[in-house]
Amino acid sequence: MKPELTHLSRFERGRVEPGAEVDSFYHLRNCDLTNRPCQGTACFVARNASGETQPISEPRVYCLGRCFEAPATGLSHHRPRVEIHARESVVLSRLAKGGARSLASYRSFGGYGAIQAALTAPPETILDAVDQSGLRGRGGAAFSTGKKWRAAARQTAAPKYIVANADEGDAGAYIDRFLLEDDPHALIEGMLLAARAVGASHGWIYLRQEYPAAQEILRRAVEEARAHHLLGNRILGEDFHFELEVFIGHGSYVCGEETALLNSIAGRRPEAVARPPYATERGLYGLPTVINNIETLVNIPWIVTHGGEAYRALGFSQSRGTKALSLSSLFARPGLYEVEFGTSVRHIVETLGGGLRRGALKGVLFGGPLAGVVPPSLFDTPLGWEEFSAIGASVGHGGVIAFDEHTAIPDLLRHIFSFGAYESCGKCTPCRLGSRRIAEIFSHTAGEAAAKPSAQEWRQIVSALRLASLCGHGSGLAAFAESVLRHYGEEVNACFA
Repeated sequence: MKPELTHLSRFERGRVEPGAEVDSFYHLRNCDLTNRPCQGTACFVARNASGETQPISEPRVYCLGRCFEAPATGLSHHRPRVEIHARESVVLSRLAKGGARSLASYRSFGGYGAIQAALTAPPETILDAVDQSGLRGRGGAAFSTGKKWRAAARQTAAPKYIVANADEGDAGAYIDRFLLEDDPHALIEGMLLAARAVGASHGWIYLRQEYPAAQEILRRAVEEARAHHLLGNRILGEDFHFELEVFIGHGSYVCGEETALLNSIAGRRPEAVARPPYATERGLYGLPTVINNIETLVNIPWIVTHGGEAYRALGFSQSRGTKALSLSSLFARPGLYEVEFGTSVRHIVETLGGGLRRGALKGVLFGGPLAGVVPPSLFDTPLGWEEFSAIGASVGHGGVIAFDEHTAIPDLLRHIFSFGAYESCGKCTPCRLGSRRIAEIFSHTAGEAAAKPSAQEWRQIVSALRLASLCGHGSGLAAFAESVLRHYGEEVNACFA
């Protein structure tokens, strides 16, 4: 199998032309996605399963949000049908009934009732409800939403900002895409409630370029909300002001990391920044900023309407509420599912997903490419942040990619580390050089060089990635590698025999 092309890191691209440090960072600026093949992990394993040749295309597109029909190719106006399965009265209920793209449709489901009630009560009531709910960030970090919001509310600096992170770049995840396209007003209301809770006056939705339909729908929803006095000055006639705009990225996986994302909005080179200070203290333009994932914010109107305790009654252990999961194309029933935390991996894979359409299931990647693999022997593990961490995996963003016996583990390692090298911001050495070197090592073991590299070298690089990476990009690559070694060590070690 031919390996992906070697490519300059973003750090190196930024040094090519003086004065082009920002533009050179992005690889999809002014790029037409039409007919461009997706090279994300869901498409990678789907091509392996069908015996297709893996494409080589620059610039690379690593996820089009169509993992349910992988392998995918970019089409300007492609609007596929995906099955959406939801519990009643929770996050995805409107989507399962056909969506609520218009303001009128959203209001028919009780939309904007939560912010209308919240404007006649102290902001503390919103904070209390979110605290009681036990809601944790759905983008992968799983940090307490209540603690984050209270940290921002305590700040005295002004203005304060709300940022919705819609840079859904984890290959295998298309949750945000359908929340944005089919339920945009739920996001707007969630941001309004966040702004009311912490005292923010302006917000941004940071949207990835690979979702062109979501761009149009979001902008239309923002205009519609503004026209009905749900954005701007004196919202719903009350002394509450909040403005909102949509910001489009230009192709960068690392912009999903919050400090890189804030640099991108501010027009700076979007590299990760060491923390503390955290964004709630000094975020966008050095001012207090709350950054939340789309699914996190879409939960808020339900929580405020029904109460934190009602939400906390769902789920189990330290993982409360529900989680949206997006199942990839190798499943017999791919689609978007909403499940309570505590549901077993086996139920998700075998009952909801129906197992594989064909072939023997070898493993499942949960939560994106920078997370651990769950082998069939661990399918009785319940879905939960701590429970997944205990087996070296991660709930992550919620993407679920199955792969079969046609995907060799060394090939998967080369694919993931080639992705990691390509998308590294380049700021720290282990990530910039280490990820590329591991991709080279597993290209060599596939026969690209006469002399085989040592197993010791790649293990040492993995250790450096885990211990010395600036952000989750490098440490996530290490987590993936360590998980593969734990569960598929015999197949990996055979490369160096």
